[in-house]
Amino acid sequence: MPPVKRVAMLSLHTSPLEQPGAGDAGGMNVYVRSTALELAKVGIEVEIFTRETGDGLSRHEELGDGVVVHHLTAGPRGKLPKEALPELSDTFAEAIAEVTDLLADGHYDVLHSHYWVSGIVGLKVSRNLDIPLVHSMHTMAKVKNLRMKNLTSPEPSDRIVGEQLLAREAARIIANTSTEASELTSLYGAARERVDVVAPGVDLSTFHPGSRERSRSLLDFPTEVFHVVFAGRIQKLKGPQVLVAAVRELKARRPEIPLLVSILGSGSGSEALKLQPMIDDAGLHGSVRLYPPVQAAQLAHWFRAADVVAMPSYSESFGLVALEAQACGTPVLAANVGGLPKAISDGRTGLLVDGHSPAAWAAALEKLHDDRTLRESLGRGAATHALAFGWQRTALLTAQCYRTAVEQLKAAAAL
Repeated sequence: MPPVKRVAMLSLHTSPLEQPGAGDAGGMNVYVRSTALELAKVGIEVEIFTRETGDGLSRHEELGDGVVVHHLTAGPRGKLPKEALPELSDTFAEAIAEVTDLLADGHYDVLHSHYWVSGIVGLKVSRNLDIPLVHSMHTMAKVKNLRMKNLTSPEPSDRIVGEQLLAREAARIIANTSTEASELTSLYGAARERVDVVAPGVDLSTFHPGSRERSRSLLDFPTEVFHVVFAGRIQKLKGPQVLVAAVRELKARRPEIPLLVSILGSGSGSEALKLQPMIDDAGLHGSVRLYPPVQAAQLAHWFRAADVVAMPSYSESFGLVALEAQACGTPVLAANVGGLPKAISDGRTGLLVDGHSPAAWAAALEKLHDDRTLRESLGRGAATHALAFGWQRTALLTAQCYRTAVEQLKAAAAL
């Protein structure tokens, strides 16, 4: 197969340098950053293009050896809602062309776009540079609309049209799980032979088992509480409101349980959810506490300090938080949706809950509290399970996808 030496990645609506759990930043930011760094370790240079938002970062930031982040000037200064970014696709493409014109030693071999906003720009740039486009959806509008019925406004039609175009025209599509691959074919008509399943990874040097007592001491939590942690953007899609309602129900039924819930994250644009009024109305100000998002090393302590990490999401293409928590030896209680059944082994590394009823979630929390032996068994299984998901594996499979895309383009040109 032809070698791949340099890749351009597009992550236009959110920078890999942003703090996950805040604004539009989340698992995708971790994915882009971690995959790029691992690709560089196997000899593939990566240049990441994102939008400059006035955060004081230089135009070109070196993320690590072989990885550079370019902050493009496109549209008005400051942050914009991601829904407004498709109108800037031509501006983005022109800004990327300015950078590529400065390349002294050849060109990019592959373009890899993340999320549909970047993908639309990627289609334009790939045609201009005559290189294949590999696209990662991360989330899909049709899937979100199916799972979030009556909870939020439907995703805009231009997003669905854009994703449909990418499913048809991208050289290859990377899906996080076989479930996502099936959704791409059934909902968007993508050709299955052009879809590669590549699971995300986890930074095992940061997220690993450790002393729960030590982490609780560092975070100033008492050892005797039953500690539940939620980490993610504060929006309905991620389901923190489900967790609050479940805690209310469990506290009413079992007030003797020393339950403490820590919610780490911040709101996300127009989808932001105001949790504090819900907590106050439920009389849970002593049981549910809100914290801002934290860096990965600190997050690992939060996961180790937890008896269980909760993920009551309505939709997850995979769920990096689930992997990170399990790598710390902490079981995960998650909704049985999307990629979560792939990230979690039900009954071995965590428990899956069907649906989002507070009663079902309260019962699952109660079960985990009452059965310490089960919690400890799940924690051991979780730590072992996560070992199979290092970022190096993700990068190697992604590089294979790149080589296939280049080979197919060359074969097509030879016809």
